[in-house]
Amino acid sequence: MFKTRYFLLIIVIAAQFVLGCSTNPVTGKQELSLLSSNQEINIGEKNYGSYRQAQGGDYYLDPSLQSYVSGVGAKLAQVSDAPNLPYEFVVLNNSMPNAWALPGGKIAINRGLLAYLEDEAQLAAVLAHEIVHAAARHGASQMTRGALTNLGLIAIGAGIEGKTNTQLYDAASQVGMAAWMSKYGRDDELESDYYGMEYMVRAGYDPQGAVELQKAFVALNKGSQPDFVNALFASHPPSQKRLEANKVNAKNYPSGRRYRQRYQNAIAQVIKDQPAYDFAKQAHEKLRKKQPKEALRDLDKAILAQNNEFSFWLMRGYAWAMLDNDKNAELAFTTSIIKNPAHYKAYLERGILLYDQGQREKGISDIKRSYAILPTAKGSYYLGEQEMAMKNYARAKSYYSEASNSPGKFRELAEQKMMVADQNLNPKKYIQAKVVIVEPAQVGIKLTNLGTVSIHNVQIWISNGKTTQNILWNKNINSKKSAIIRSQFKVGVSSLSDQFFQVGITKAVIAP
Repeated sequence: MFKTRYFLLIIVIAAQFVLGCSTNPVTGKQELSLLSSNQEINIGEKNYGSYRQAQGGDYYLDPSLQSYVSGVGAKLAQVSDAPNLPYEFVVLNNSMPNAWALPGGKIAINRGLLAYLEDEAQLAAVLAHEIVHAAARHGASQMTRGALTNLGLIAIGAGIEGKTNTQLYDAASQVGMAAWMSKYGRDDELESDYYGMEYMVRAGYDPQGAVELQKAFVALNKGSQPDFVNALFASHPPSQKRLEANKVNAKNYPSGRRYRQRYQNAIAQVIKDQPAYDFAKQAHEKLRKKQPKEALRDLDKAILAQNNEFSFWLMRGYAWAMLDNDKNAELAFTTSIIKNPAHYKAYLERGILLYDQGQREKGISDIKRSYAILPTAKGSYYLGEQEMAMKNYARAKSYYSEASNSPGKFRELAEQKMMVADQNLNPKKYIQAKVVIVEPAQVGIKLTNLGTVSIHNVQIWISNGKTTQNILWNKNINSKKSAIIRSQFKVGVSSLSDQFFQVGITKAVIAP
């Protein structure tokens, strides 16, 4: 235990010398960070679009709601301790009650959470909490904590000293983004609650909105809606301690405005469409249970209530595809694209449908369109397939590599195909050559094909240290199979190992 603590202390001290400390704009405290403010902003800007796409895309059925939420967010951001951050606020087309902030002030709130709130003061409580996460650089702190362990392991072996700023930044953005996605620490949550309430009051809102919000979340956490709570503030777990802290803090502030009617007017379309989303939720469950006909009946009701929601048509495409009705599935995916041409999913699904039907050119066009909006494992895999068919092995390998880095059913397939692509690029790497005795006095070579495709025209060399023989083996060696080749060398009374024979592969060719 002492040694572990000693090493960690060395790591932290070394990191401080290399990185220095940054000032938390909200608390004024000095904190260790792997990221500069500009780097943090760049990370947020780089990931904002893809995170929005992956979580349903922007809510588009009522553009005035986006403007309304952005206005409330901007008012709070102006009174924050970091008013010059490039804040953005967006409503996502997602039924889960959640909200989040990326580093640098990129903030999102789901349609599902807006439907749950009662007034603008509660909305302000949510947004102010997220603004504090951004202003106090909690994302950078999370990424630093996530990356420091990895950097620490490097430091023990090689030392942090001498690493460039770029290397440290890459470590934070790659290792640390996973840490940002995990739950915030207790101190970060309490800090965001505390200063978020102050921002609310500065902007004229009633601080009781924050108390009510946390009280409702704690009650739900103890109630009968675990799925709701698991989705709600996935990175912001509610707790009785947070509620009590909010109650105490609110006593220090005067009451403010609630703007209930203004808020209800703003979310009127969301509330009106809620029955449609409820039918869609039922349809989603039917699809999960492989009940496409029942799902279509629920989707008919959802579309009757709200015809312009693209996700309903997307689910219809899934249902028709499950029924092997490719024509109707394609039509549904096309309709989904017409309803929302800015989202990636329907392009991807229509593209795969067409590709698998043999309409590869049209399918790849759709998949490329989807990939340009949001790269996915499924899209990467199919793009790799197309490049393999065109014998563009390097590009195919790159796409398969992307697909293999994502969890899901395409990972194993992509890993296998990546090996095939790599074997086409460098066949000899997949041939194992060993020196063997083929007769009591003759040296041979055992070639084993470790790859997944057949090879031939293998050029081999074997040497005893004085003489080298070159051999061409022009017969096929199938995947996972071996061939024995005789050399010109003989062995005498000495053992094979004593004569220091060496063997290697000069060239190999993929069999046609």
